[in-house]
Amino acid sequence: MNDILIQNIGELILPKKTDRPLKGNELDELNIIKNGTVVVKDSKIVYAGEYDDSFEATEVIDATNQVVSPGLVDAHTHLVFGGSREHEMALKQQGVSYLDILKQGGGILSTVESTRNATEEELYNKSKKEVIRMIQFGTTTVEAKSGYGLDKETELKQLNVQHQLAQDTPIRMKHTFLGPHAVPKDAKDNASFLQEMIDLLDDVKDKADFADIFCETGVFTIDESRRYMQAAKEKGLKVKIHADEIDPLGGLGLAIEEGAISADHLVASSEKDKKALNSSNTVAVLLPGTTFYLGKDQYADARGMLDNNGAIAIATDFNPGSCVTDNLQLVMSIAALKLKLTPNEIWNAVTVNAAKAIDVEAGTIEVGDQADVVVWDIPNHEYLPYHYGVNHAQTVIINGKKVYQNTGLLTES
Repeated sequence: MNDILIQNIGELILPKKTDRPLKGNELDELNIIKNGTVVVKDSKIVYAGEYDDSFEATEVIDATNQVVSPGLVDAHTHLVFGGSREHEMALKQQGVSYLDILKQGGGILSTVESTRNATEEELYNKSKKEVIRMIQFGTTTVEAKSGYGLDKETELKQLNVQHQLAQDTPIRMKHTFLGPHAVPKDAKDNASFLQEMIDLLDDVKDKADFADIFCETGVFTIDESRRYMQAAKEKGLKVKIHADEIDPLGGLGLAIEEGAISADHLVASSEKDKKALNSSNTVAVLLPGTTFYLGKDQYADARGMLDNNGAIAIATDFNPGSCVTDNLQLVMSIAALKLKLTPNEIWNAVTVNAAKAIDVEAGTIEVGDQADVVVWDIPNHEYLPYHYGVNHAQTVIINGKKVYQNTGLLTES
């Protein structure tokens, strides 16, 4: 007997399984089967395709007039942190600059202080709520970054909490060390703090899959970022970079040069660097929810990157200061409205390409794949980015187990 049979699927979304990210026009190619069937046995996909009534199962899900897809992959989050910064919203609306908010004790350094002061248990309990919400919104795989410690003790504390969450919740997780996320107030200078973070690579290399750095005006330069990335690679870590979020420093070009698995943000990337994506498998992870939340007019040039045969993914950038959402579905809508991406491109960008951006076997529904599957209560795949701001996930399956089901309003018996 098979474990789960999903039958009568209105639309079955089957992203292409590849050994590299989808690039350029490939992102608009999406295999969609009407009246499909998915069969799960022993946590694996054993069939995914056109309607087939030859299978039996211990549980049958009728997906008539619904959509089935791989679980969503959120390839950029700052999951574990202390405190919150809702009070900064009013300050921003009053025109108070980010630098002035920093001077008042707010901004990222406020989160650093709260994270340093929080116990592992406090961070765990807070972050677990976010993980559960992500799963409820259809995210089955997530990348989580440290970066709110800026010291050895707290960075390790964040990574420890991430690993505990990965062990205690159904979600699949990849771990990123982002020690050089900002320069702490107590640092002597950028160079000495960066060396501290490079020295810390020995302690985190067994706890992290990737090393990341914030390359931006007022944070770390191109040369500093190159030094850190090369040191991380020598320790066996794959590298990522927060790049070109505000100023076109050349962070995307550096990512390509250093063979980074991803370069993230890229709102201000140069035409030269966008063209270089053509010859690279570095994934441009775009974060339109951040631009939206910050009220900026300029979004990352997703269309230009695809026109240059680049690979893109879409992620939430969940964090306490510039994108406070667990809802990747909402970000898919923003990607349609502001990045001008097609529904096909968006689905590929949050499944197979997002998986490539964090080096995880996920984002596809093919025979032998781990069964991470979402049943969506929508009539077709175009509907999700169209009807925005709500949760369309009906049933979420991770590793072959049903972990969430939206059963509707509670009623008296």
